Amino acid sequence: MGKLMAYHKTLEYSYAPGIFPAMECLKNAKDRCMRLLLSSNSEKSEGANTLRSAAEEAGIRCEIADRALERISHKENCFAAMVYRKAEGTFDQASPHVVLHHPSDSGNLGTIFRTALGFGLKNIAVICPAVDSDDPRVTRASMGAAFSLNVRHFESFQQYREEYPKRQLFPFMLTGAVPLDEAVSKVKGEFSLVFGNEASGLPDEFAQWGTSTLIPHSNQIDSLNLAIAAGIGMYAFTREK
Repeated sequence: MGKLMAYHKTLEYSYAPGIFPAMECLKNAKDRCMRLLLSSNSEKSEGANTLRSAAEEAGIRCEIADRALERISHKENCFAAMVYRKAEGTFDQASPHVVLHHPSDSGNLGTIFRTALGFGLKNIAVICPAVDSDDPRVTRASMGAAFSLNVRHFESFQQYREEYPKRQLFPFMLTGAVPLDEAVSKVKGEFSLVFGNEASGLPDEFAQWGTSTLIPHSNQIDSLNLAIAAGIGMYAFTREK
């Protein structure tokens, strides 16, 4: 592997910055790990030393790379980053899907990844155009949860629907016809929770596809943050488990 480039979505590799995200990458996607970058100050960190030992045991090259870490993390106190190979996930057919339609914020996407893993929802469909799910900011916001998920990208919702035509859909909309608790009671088999863009939400036509779902809240706000809404929805649909 040659000189590392500043991250761009066209690269075949990305970075997991931070000791914990890097360790999660190593634990859950070891075959994709390419190189461990370490700060010259990393010896002061017990976590960094543990990470380095685990990487060396796995046969992964470790190197001191202060300037590269600063470019990747935009912080001076980043002790480590794992360089990993990008890969498209494979869905577990029988499990629920979380469908994210044109998400645009890296922090929201990373938070949704971490929350989804916390509720046992591992199949994540990202409908493009969307924020780059391999952007180091997403990986860091997810605290490495992305490496335990099956993340797939689709060029359109139509492409997703053609591949999974029989799944019960629950699009979350401000104009949803069915309150959340009632929507949960309608689950009869394989289902997908569908969430829209932070600014525009889901297009109106989604109300015709499945059970349009509303999270009730006071009229003192116009809407919930996407990551918060997704978290509430994922909890509601999985709490019995």
